[in-house]
Amino acid sequence: MSSSFSSRSKAIADQPASAGAVAGLDVAAQAVVSAHDVLKALPEAVYMTDQAGRIIFFNEAAAALWGQRPEIGKTEFCGSWKIFWPSGQPIALAECPMAIALREGRPNRDHDIVVERPDGSRVSALTFPTPLFDIHGHMIGAVNMLVDVSHRSIAFEEAQRFAAIVESSDDAIVAKDLNGTIVSWNRGAEKLFGYTAPEIIGKPIETLIPLDRHDEEPNILARIRAGEQIDHYETLRRRKDGSLVEISLSVSPIRNRQGIVVGASKIARDITERRRAEEQQHMLIREMDHRVKNLFTLANSVVTLSARSATTAAELVSDVSSRLQALAQAHALTIAGASASATRIEQETTLHTLIRTIIAPYDGRVENQLTRANLSGPDVTISGGVVTSFALLLHEFAANAAKYGSLSTLDGRVDINGTHDGQMFVLTWSESGGPPVTRNRDGDGFGTLLGRATVRSQLGGEISREWRPEGLVIRLTVLLARLAGQH
Repeated sequence: MSSSFSSRSKAIADQPASAGAVAGLDVAAQAVVSAHDVLKALPEAVYMTDQAGRIIFFNEAAAALWGQRPEIGKTEFCGSWKIFWPSGQPIALAECPMAIALREGRPNRDHDIVVERPDGSRVSALTFPTPLFDIHGHMIGAVNMLVDVSHRSIAFEEAQRFAAIVESSDDAIVAKDLNGTIVSWNRGAEKLFGYTAPEIIGKPIETLIPLDRHDEEPNILARIRAGEQIDHYETLRRRKDGSLVEISLSVSPIRNRQGIVVGASKIARDITERRRAEEQQHMLIREMDHRVKNLFTLANSVVTLSARSATTAAELVSDVSSRLQALAQAHALTIAGASASATRIEQETTLHTLIRTIIAPYDGRVENQLTRANLSGPDVTISGGVVTSFALLLHEFAANAAKYGSLSTLDGRVDINGTHDGQMFVLTWSESGGPPVTRNRDGDGFGTLLGRATVRSQLGGEISREWRPEGLVIRLTVLLARLAGQH
């Protein structure tokens, strides 16, 4: 028991009194002892000082928090080994919250401090120093409670770290309540959907859902209320500008401390590029299948064409060999090269060079000049990024002409003309002198699908076919900027 408590108890015991007064003093003494026992039993750190700041009482919780036991009547203001502000700045004892409360004679509460123990461990604490006054209003000391908030600090730091991760995520992370109202919105969501947080928070999640998919939300909310998690649900959502975006959606329940579901968090990832890559991969697989199936047909066409004009076996061998070599060169234009470090090197060529290379296997040439193909118009540059796509298109034109059209006969011809039309480049492929024309020979085959996908998505243009009596006419319109590799 502190000296203050002892002296007061002794003073009470030394005073003469009647039996009734003695009984009253016994009650008072019991009250003093009871208050002392209460302070000792509190689970939070509590200590008291006299008016000069010397510690006159502390409980076991305070000793445990400090990691040491201060000396009664000598240790001043605080029993800590060292104390710091949360910023890490040391606090002098004369400037600690308890010292200021005694100096200014008023409570100095709710200060965060960091207590360092003699073993070097640290505890975050919240302080509540309060001066004590006698019945005459004279300050006789102060009491302080130190509340260990280390767990709160750790939780706060974790929350801050988690918030930073959410905010910096490239994925759209959105939270909504069980009514479907948006309550949080990160930068990833702003980038994906176009709305800023002030614009969208408080609005229904249906703002992002196309009209024909509004039935999805009630089903999602029902599953979330049941505590279910939804993973990788692929769907469409609407941006602020009205455009649609393909997303992969993961939805998880948000629970309160009692474990009750109170909302949902959504992570939306743009899968547009992935879908495009999948479509491109599928198209390339079909291309491989298409080429394998046509390999012998193309070789047979080359042999047949060569045989019609060859007069000797040696001449036939020579013609077939040169044409197969030209076909290999044309194929090489559709394959991007690689450096020593295995990085892709884009190839660049001109339109006329590309056309000559593609047509050569199906046509006799004299000193690199086409004899059955008339090439006219500007010789524009084709950048490495679109060489493959353009070569594949021209290859399909030539292959079909060799199999079905004007290049399948000795008298057939192809006129290829390029013109500028504003920002567009127009290539017209006109066949004549071939067999009777059967409309829509290509149908929905690989060549047609390749043309649509390549011309529209990569070259920013259109392709059309006209089956005239004299032969097929293909009109290919592409953006000049795309040919130059600009997007």
